[in-house]
Amino acid sequence: MKQNFTVRQGALDGVEAFLSVAQHRSFRRAATELAVTPSAISQAVRALEARLGAVLFIRTTRSVGLTEAGERFLARARPAFEELVAASGAARELGQKPAGLLRLTVPRSVVPILLEPLIASFCKAYPEIEVELAASEELVDLAAGGFDAGIRMGQFINPDMIAVRLTKPFPFAIVGSPDYLARRGRPKRPDDLREHACLRLRRSNGGLAPWSLNDNGRSIELAVSGSFIGHDFPTLVGAAIEGVGLAQVPAPLVAGAVKEKKLVRVLEPFATTTPGVFLYYPGHRQIMPKLRAFIDHVKSRSAAAR
Repeated sequence: MKQNFTVRQGALDGVEAFLSVAQHRSFRRAATELAVTPSAISQAVRALEARLGAVLFIRTTRSVGLTEAGERFLARARPAFEELVAASGAARELGQKPAGLLRLTVPRSVVPILLEPLIASFCKAYPEIEVELAASEELVDLAAGGFDAGIRMGQFINPDMIAVRLTKPFPFAIVGSPDYLARRGRPKRPDDLREHACLRLRRSNGGLAPWSLNDNGRSIELAVSGSFIGHDFPTLVGAAIEGVGLAQVPAPLVAGAVKEKKLVRVLEPFATTTPGVFLYYPGHRQIMPKLRAFIDHVKSRSAAAR
């Protein structure tokens, strides 16, 4: 059953004054503790009593005591107020030093080639920060998903986000296994792809991604065909290594397989270039220290790699 957490405006006004008076049994000592005048404490308590519709204190010239209503209110209000104070302290701590849970949404393809070494060094540098990686090809809403930041290729990042470069621009490579190319031959021009089994990518919106190529400075898109469809680049790379067909994937993702001759690049003069991979996050006026620490770490590592 869904609970209603709506708090009436002003419902907490005077509670701190009430608790201080109840603790000290004195309006004057409560005023000293809270650094206000005794009349201010009296006004706050009277306003609270008016809102509650009950008298909370028995006042005489010599003493202050709690009514039955005051005793009941104290029993419930004191632990609740202590929790609020503790919650404020916890929030303040996260706002003052790098700590807490840092949630990042990332595509699977960047985890092994980019994030594993970056995250390892970050976790060593900031042991009080927990890092959670949600690997998904879906372009999620950071705020709705509860993420601090995301990592994506530049062309997929909304212009209202702040972006920090993680890699240089790189080409999309078309690759096939030596066995596949021996069986089907090497394509020489984009039109040759019509005679090949092309591994296709299903986007998060359900559509099939066309292949993008660059023909003498002219950008072209091809609706290729093939019997295999994957939902992420690593799956397409694995299928290409097994000789299922040709795949178009980010070049850094297959650099190792090309070097080990498990895959061969084809149609290199027609490769398109992407802006690169970026860390992105909303343009808040105040960034939490945990995210600021990660941004600074990313920048320092990027500078060292140049």
